[in-house]
Amino acid sequence: MNRPDHVDAYGSLPEQIVELYRAAQRDEDDGSRGLVVLLHGGFWRSRWDRTHLRPLAAALAAAGWTVALPEFRRVGDGGGWPATFDDVRAIVSRVPGLVRERFGQTPASSPAPVVLAGHSAGGHLAVWAAAQEPLRASVDRVVALAGVLDLTEGHRLALSSDAVGELLGGAASPGFAERLAAADPMLLEVPVTVGIATVLVHGELDDEVPVSFSRGYAERDPRIRFEPLPGVGHYELIDPSSDVFAQVLAALADAH
Repeated sequence: MNRPDHVDAYGSLPEQIVELYRAAQRDEDDGSRGLVVLLHGGFWRSRWDRTHLRPLAAALAAAGWTVALPEFRRVGDGGGWPATFDDVRAIVSRVPGLVRERFGQTPASSPAPVVLAGHSAGGHLAVWAAAQEPLRASVDRVVALAGVLDLTEGHRLALSSDAVGELLGGAASPGFAERLAAADPMLLEVPVTVGIATVLVHGELDDEVPVSFSRGYAERDPRIRFEPLPGVGHYELIDPSSDVFAQVLAALADAH
């Protein structure tokens, strides 16, 4: 249960693999709603991997999405700056092509949208990637679920025992300010300004990543769709059995 249909490599390193889930057929003539590239959270640390998002990936596939669930290097297994970011660049650049090779392009009449989505630290990586000029052509929508979208504030708060400091090599190390500026979505161009529909979903009771991170990011441009969810915490957003799963599906399907 929740096992992928295929596992492919997007690079030569052991962590550079991606699990692919085929979209369930919705009717006789219709294909996938599109591709969701789903980046997992875990505060960029190696103790958490993609496996905790397998139930969500399987549920999205059952709802008609083709899903790519990649792994990437994280702090503790050779990740951090710049390796984690290099892997995300490779994921966004290469994985849609792997999916086309494996499953074909559906529907055949027009290219299906590519949605770059992520939860928590994965939400940060998704929005960061969508802000990178070379990657924009590969992304139609970006959806952050409880995203860590303000690294400067996350570092100031020492969020999760200063996970931001760990990601960027330590606040006392030379060049930390420059790395923070290059990694913090709050300091980068907003993807919606270059035509990438942007949706932020965040539980108002989130005690892992403050909802103010998404609210503050959304204030940068009125075209960003921000959905605060009353009574919802951090993990309900990735639980397909939760009451908010329908809102997650809506964010993926209707990001404009």
